[in-house]
Amino acid sequence: MPEVITNTSPMLYLYRIGVLEWLPQLCDNIRIPQAVVDELEVGQRNGYEVPTPGHYPWLEVVEPRAVPSEWLSLDLGPGELAVLAIALDHPQRVVLLDDSRARRIAQAAGLTIWGTLRVLPEANQGLTNRIAPHVDQLQNAGMWMSEAIRQRILALAGESQT
Repeated sequence: MPEVITNTSPMLYLYRIGVLEWLPQLCDNIRIPQAVVDELEVGQRNGYEVPTPGHYPWLEVVEPRAVPSEWLSLDLGPGELAVLAIALDHPQRVVLLDDSRARRIAQAAGLTIWGTLRVLPEANQGLTNRIAPHVDQLQNAGMWMSEAIRQRILALAGESQT
């Protein structure tokens, strides 16, 4: 099972559709930076329904050793910057990111990237019989996805729809 460093949005979306507990069944050694914890706490203080990292004993909070200075001028949030910086120190880990700019930077750095949607086909290996309802729930929870992406995810899970 892959070891993972996750950003805020995958945790938030998986929590909102009730499947955050899938992560420790699909991944080993799941890490989040303190910046992600901080972002979730801000969301909670602002009245949003978000996961509380301390309620998940399988989450390990870590800090990056350093953030590359050239990344500071990019339009990335503190969570994305910290996740990417940690991933540079641990390039064998999978990085869970949804932000397209952060994903491009991770890809340019040679990192392995999964988005929230990638978790669903992985879960189709014994955690759920069908992912289509979960994809629909993600859309209802506010995740934008094109119809092409939706169909690609369903195809990965063997649930192609025409």
